[in-house]
Parts: sequence; structure tokens; C-alpha cells
Amino acid sequence: MLATLRGRGGALVAPIAGNDAAYTRGRSMEQLARLRQNVTSVFMGNSQAIDRLMICLLSRGHALIEDVPGVGKTVLAHALARSVRCSFNRIQCTPDLLPSDITGTSVYNRQTGAFEFRRGPIFANFVLADEVNRTTPRTQSALLEAMSDATVSADGAVYELPRPFMVIATQNPYEFEGTYFLPENQLDRFLMRISLGYPSPDDEARILRTQPGRTVLRALEPVMGAEEVISLQEKVDAVKLEQSLGDYIISLAAATREHEELQVGISPRGSLALAQAAKATALLAGRSHCVPEDVVSCVLPVCAHRVISKTYMHAGDTMTTRRIMQQVLETVASPA
Repeated sequence: MLATLRGRGGALVAPIAGNDAAYTRGRSMEQLARLRQNVTSVFMGNSQAIDRLMICLLSRGHALIEDVPGVGKTVLAHALARSVRCSFNRIQCTPDLLPSDITGTSVYNRQTGAFEFRRGPIFANFVLADEVNRTTPRTQSALLEAMSDATVSADGAVYELPRPFMVIATQNPYEFEGTYFLPENQLDRFLMRISLGYPSPDDEARILRTQPGRTVLRALEPVMGAEEVISLQEKVDAVKLEQSLGDYIISLAAATREHEELQVGISPRGSLALAQAAKATALLAGRSHCVPEDVVSCVLPVCAHRVISKTYMHAGDTMTTRRIMQQVLETVASPA
């Protein structure tokens, strides 16, 4: 069998002849290219943010999108969720939101004379927790078990969440009125913390012309199903991470634990997250193995929100921790 495939950006993938591995890789590239193009048709801005959100999906991780209001955080989350043929729920986080408003609650059934558990909005493949830092830490904690174990415990029972499962949370900067710090253990559940920034003048002109959040988003059709997403996630597990790269990740984590400006360094969970994100980055690039650049490109979005500086003593100090993580990157030698 001969085939010619196009990957990301229209780049040609080498013709294949009876090579199952090459065909599978080409098929994955086609799927990912369609997904990215679908999201790009709505979110006209930071292309790196789109790639990072896709990396979170491929890694079975969750994403925290942080930036000022109006730059497209919610539009980006909607675009990804609508591009996959899966269930989607949005939770608008407010100070009066209760944990049961997220997980669900037991309701008395007068016909049966028993209480029945009514599932909350967390029971969906994609869950958008919009402005998550506007709700209280008590309510934020309702997401912890779901994000960590993909389960919900209520009334002595444990309920499985659907696969794939992904939480996309948005938040405004902490200096904004009416916001709460996300606890460190809550931040640690997010694979990546993503910032969008302002669009370029050309992208903003396209946004003014098309108003994609109002028109294109409504007409957006899914380009893959749940089984295809699960298959891509399993392909990430099969991506090869050389021992030298594993040692590099361990060295980066050790450097943060010994850094004189850090109170808390990267935990083993952070090391695992960095390795998985690097594998997803390699798959997104069409490779079956990781290279040092895959690790380096993921260090800041994966690790900067997991460390705590001695100066501010909380994980919301993004600028300081990013600066320190950049120093760590420059001092720890990567494999050639």
C-alpha cells in the first residue's frame, strides 16, 4: 500500500509502503492537524497556546489558562471541546458556588422513598471551570479528586468519570478584584499553566472582521471522537524517552529543590508531568521519540506553577517562578 499524507502546516510525510508504524504515525499527524485547524478557525491568536492545550489533552492532563479578561481564554477552551465529539459542561465559578454544585447532590425520590445521586457538571468529557479563582478554596477543592483520579466520591459511593476527561480552567490575574489564590495542591493538578497574551495586529483585524466567538464557534463541527482521542493518548505512552532525557528531568527537579530562592521545588508528580508533556510534544511533531527540545519547551508551562519562591511564599507569583525556572534551565546541562 502506497500513500502520501500531509502533516501539520501542510508538510509532506514520507510515502509509506507496508510500514504499519509509519502509517500509524501519518494517521496521527492527520488527526492532530485537523484538530489544530479546527481550533485555529475560532481562536485567532497565540498558536503556541493551541499547541500547549493539545499537549494537555494528549497527556491526559488539565490546563489552567491565565490572562486578563477578553483575550479569548473561554473561546479557546470552547473551540477545543467542540472539536471533539464528546460531552461538554461549563461551570461559571462565583463566590457563592458550593462543592455540590460541581460534583452533584443527593435528592429525595418520593416515589421510591430513597435518596438518589444527581450528577453535577463535573460528569463530562470536557469541563470548563470559568474564572476558577473567583470561587472559594472550599469549592475549588471539589475538583481535586476528579482531576487526580477521574472519580467523584459522594454519599459513600465512588463514581467513575467518562474517558477522555479534561478540566480546562480559566482565571484572571490575582491582582484583580474578587479573586482567591488557588492552593498549591490545586495548582499541582494542572499539567500546564498557559498565558495567551494579546493578539498581533493582523490577528486582531481578523477577529474584528469575522467575530469568531459569535459566528464561527456556533457552527464548529467536531473532527474526531472520544475513541480517537483515547487512541492518541495511548500513542503518547508509546513515545520513547531515552534514559539520558529521564536523567535530565531528574536533574532539573533536583536543581529546583536545592535552589536558594525556592522554598518548594518540583515534586515527583511534576517530574512525571514534564516527561509526559515531552512525549506529547514529540507526538505532536510527528516523532516516535523525544529530543531534548521537547523537554526544554515544556519546562516553564509545566513547572513554573509548581515551585514556590521564598520571597512571596505562594504559587501565584508567576513572574518570579518563571524567572527562577529559566535560570535552572540555563544552569542544568541538557543532553547533546
